[in-house]
Amino acid sequence: MARTDPHAVLLHKFADRSAHIAILGMGYVGLPLAVAFAEAGFTRVTGLDIDAGKLAALQRGESYVEDISAERVARIVGVNLFTSSDFDATLASADVAIICVPTPLNKTRDPDIRALTAASEAIARALHPGMLISLESTTYPGTTDELLRPMFEARGLRAGQDFFLVFSPERIDPGRKDFVVETTPKIVGGVSPACCEVGVALYRQAIRSVVAVSSSQAAEMSKLLENTFRAVNIALVNEIALMCDKLGIDVWEVIDAAATKPYGFMKFTPGPGVGGHCIPLDPHYLSWKLRTLNYNARFVQLADEINSGMPAYWVGKVQDALNEHEKAIKGSRVLVLGVAYKKDIDDVRESPALDIIELLRQKGARVSYHDPHVPRIDHGGVTLRSEPDLAAALDAADCVVVVTDHSAYDWPAIARQARLVVDTRRALPRA
Repeated sequence: MARTDPHAVLLHKFADRSAHIAILGMGYVGLPLAVAFAEAGFTRVTGLDIDAGKLAALQRGESYVEDISAERVARIVGVNLFTSSDFDATLASADVAIICVPTPLNKTRDPDIRALTAASEAIARALHPGMLISLESTTYPGTTDELLRPMFEARGLRAGQDFFLVFSPERIDPGRKDFVVETTPKIVGGVSPACCEVGVALYRQAIRSVVAVSSSQAAEMSKLLENTFRAVNIALVNEIALMCDKLGIDVWEVIDAAATKPYGFMKFTPGPGVGGHCIPLDPHYLSWKLRTLNYNARFVQLADEINSGMPAYWVGKVQDALNEHEKAIKGSRVLVLGVAYKKDIDDVRESPALDIIELLRQKGARVSYHDPHVPRIDHGGVTLRSEPDLAAALDAADCVVVVTDHSAYDWPAIARQARLVVDTRRALPRA
């Protein structure tokens, strides 16, 4: 192949790390990816974002993502990691554009792709021959090929010949130390074989294992399967917990006993619901897409119904526990321990703790919270700050609700000090 061929030129730039990589969105997904490429030796990685506060923090060598230390950012910022809010100028010189923008759901639980559309339009304006575009934001099957590809090809360039287009789903799991960006296998699916080859060549420079699939649709569907699998199994074990409650059986004993089977069983545990940027949302992308094909995704809908109902179940448990101590929930002081959606992180997106707090407030409880990772929450028009003195907060509380089982908590001490506890995570020592 001649060196002027876009395919060959990009492969050469990836091999010698001279490719300019632009990452659109510097949040929980984009920042770790930018750091990974910069630490892999690429000479220019530019993080694009509309949030001036994030860009200013990075320019100061600070990090707002717990999994990325300030020391790592400080070593590379201004050296080969740069930031900008000028999308057009940056993309005009970029060899690679990776889209890592939020793809939430709207109020009707349908995909909200406004940020994705805006990012894609910015790329389309600057699209030039020899460019690789990778979508990492979770979305419905067909987005890359049916939405993005026509938008880019409208400029007269052809995917797989003039530019390259892939879907490569993010697999960030905040708080993990064993599987991070560099060590988690990376799926890549292109809109053509040539696109896939170029995408794989890029990610192999920074990520240990890259898995190629036959199409962008297969890659999109694999991402939705991963998180739908988790949502459905969490819903199953949550319903088992409801059943055991009615039967007077210890669900945790049942789960531990079932988990001794060395095959055919995967352990999931019940809790206050599901949270984060994937499990509560991703299955809805799948069910929305299938509705357009006149198919009813019944498992997805049922799982969502069960998981969404868990906060109300646990608020009912709080009310029952207070009644047993001759207290009404109205006026009682309820302390929520942990508001992040899972342990040892600061992420409160879709956290069931927010629903629990709101439901408790609706019933008249005087709600406060403590979380060593989350100093403040804003939800439903109400701002709360983490209690500064945990011991004093425990003493003052009529009931403590354990929602997030952070490792920093001294659970035996909490069990001794709190006068009444509702434990949604089985974090406290068993009697």
